[in-house]
Amino acid sequence: MSTSDVTREGIRGAHPGREALTGAVSTLDGHRREHPRGRRIRRGEPEFRSYYDKPVLNQIVWEPRDIAGYLFLGGLAGASSVLAAGADLTGRPGLARPLKYTALGAITGSVAALVNDLGRPARFVNMLRVLKWTSPMSVGSWILMAYGPLAGAAAVSQATGILPGLGRAAALGAGAVGPAVAAYTAPLICDTAVPAWHEGFREMPFVFVGSAAAAAGGMGMATAPVSQAGPARRAAVLGSALETAALWRMERRMGMVAEPYRTGRSGLLMRAAKALTVGGAVGALLGARSRRVSAVAGAALLAGSACTRFGVFHAGVASAADPKYTVVPQRRRLEERKAAEANESAQAAASSAAQEAEGSADS
Repeated sequence: MSTSDVTREGIRGAHPGREALTGAVSTLDGHRREHPRGRRIRRGEPEFRSYYDKPVLNQIVWEPRDIAGYLFLGGLAGASSVLAAGADLTGRPGLARPLKYTALGAITGSVAALVNDLGRPARFVNMLRVLKWTSPMSVGSWILMAYGPLAGAAAVSQATGILPGLGRAAALGAGAVGPAVAAYTAPLICDTAVPAWHEGFREMPFVFVGSAAAAAGGMGMATAPVSQAGPARRAAVLGSALETAALWRMERRMGMVAEPYRTGRSGLLMRAAKALTVGGAVGALLGARSRRVSAVAGAALLAGSACTRFGVFHAGVASAADPKYTVVPQRRRLEERKAAEANESAQAAASSAAQEAEGSADS
């Protein structure tokens, strides 16, 4: 997401070592591809090679701390505002208060991570000069601009007691924009050529929204009194179920492209995410009356959500490094298109032959 500017005086704002270079696979930790000449290819096994054994795609050079942290904190902020607004409306101040503070802290950290990736704040401001409806990054920037002040006003009013009416209205406004904040990063990463992200475009929004709801629910369980944390527990359980089911479906539908979600560092993170998320949901169900169990389960849900975002990030890095995740789906789509065209041609020929036969019979 970080870029440099090309000016008349040359390139300005370049980050040495952070520009996307084709074939920079050696920069990947743990995903360096074995040289085909050094490996014996078995009979019948397809060999995936590219020019000079370079990856097909430009390699991802974003820092995991910036981008995966940006994804996690944004989701936590948006879902926290939704829960806080609901707590305000239902008279649960003990739940609304910490979630408003969480929303402000998380969105501040999310924007800081994005700005750190961009290199300087002016680049984030420049993205607000236009609104391009077909660009998830442009729409997302405006969503952040609408959401951030509302979350900030709600938290400041809650902390100081100043203008409680406006603070309550701001909290409701943040709750209304919160779902968009929690969900827009999914189409943002799916709108790329990275196979593990792009191929998961159908389920990724449900994964991110479920993960965000589980994280916010976990935060509410960990910080609110047990007597007021009922909505947080329900959000945690529903979010965990949605995230787990969407991940299960995504990995099976994507087929071979889902391998990075099961292997290497990303596989380890995704397995940890599933264990923490399911364990946290079980704790939310069974430890409703225990302050200690609620706190531990809430922490597990937060950690599980973070592992999901970092696992998705690293799966994208691994899939971009191996040409087969780009080439094989393209070949499959080409073969399916050819088969469909051949089927249409056969049906058209059969229909024409049937019409000619009917004409001959009538005559």
